[in-house]
Amino acid sequence: MYHPAHLRTFLSVAQTLSFTQAARRLGLRQSTVSQHVRRLEDATGRTLFTRDTHSVELTEDGEAMLGFARRILEVHEQATAFFTGNRLRGRLRFGASEDFVLTRLPEILEGFRHDHPEVDLELTVELSGTLHEQLAAGKLDLVLAKRRPEDPRGELVRRDRLVWIGAERLRLDPGRPVPLIVYPPPGITRALALEALERQGREWRVVCTSGSLNGLVAAARAGLGVMAHSRGLIPPGLVRVPDRAGLPELGRVDFVVVHGRRSPAAQGVADALAGAILAGGDRLNRSDEIRLRGADRRGGRAPRTRSLGP
Repeated sequence: MYHPAHLRTFLSVAQTLSFTQAARRLGLRQSTVSQHVRRLEDATGRTLFTRDTHSVELTEDGEAMLGFARRILEVHEQATAFFTGNRLRGRLRFGASEDFVLTRLPEILEGFRHDHPEVDLELTVELSGTLHEQLAAGKLDLVLAKRRPEDPRGELVRRDRLVWIGAERLRLDPGRPVPLIVYPPPGITRALALEALERQGREWRVVCTSGSLNGLVAAARAGLGVMAHSRGLIPPGLVRVPDRAGLPELGRVDFVVVHGRRSPAAQGVADALAGAILAGGDRLNRSDEIRLRGADRRGGRAPRTRSLGP
């Protein structure tokens, strides 16, 4: 009833919220992407996306289809591997950004390990900038990390906006430098935050530096300052800084999977894990973000994020 190719296309559109980006990711024409989505909607008898010339959004039925599509494709791939006898083997050095520590990435990795038990998966959790450096040096085979907006490398997993976050009780004094909680260099979020403040001409001072997301979150919860962070990955206990604080816009950030120099031994394994991450990209939110997003679209009261202060 549901063709695997149509489901893969649906997931790509759902993750990028763009028919154009999905076409690039899948190597298809945009008209083919539209056709796949239309055929899936015909098969379900439901509208899965609302779209106009400016935006694409999942409907409530589209949200429901996300889970079904992932499970159908997972079973399809397991059956294919079983009956063809193609079992992946080898070592894969995988790097993941600190940003995904609090998301459901472990579920994706657990599923990959279950499907490919003979793969030796080595995980490195680091800053995005450091992961890109290690990938270029041949120390990693595949990374899931942020990239700067102008960087063309990698396959897009999800796109988000950067926002300023801090403790709810924190109040910023407009006459004093902005207290910053940041990753050390070469952190991409750090660089984007400093560039935005310098463009605005706003003075700043670093009050906490940590290479660990947990360290940054602890400092922010203690009310030491503000930090730049992906809007869809705001940690529990922290909220968005309100616009009245006058902090500059930070722009968007892309999360991508990037392959290293492909050795024959690692290529097939890296492709398989990259495929699993791309298929499960909608799960790379904070664990409760999808639930809150669904409540927003159904007209529920649960807010997606809160702002500092009343």
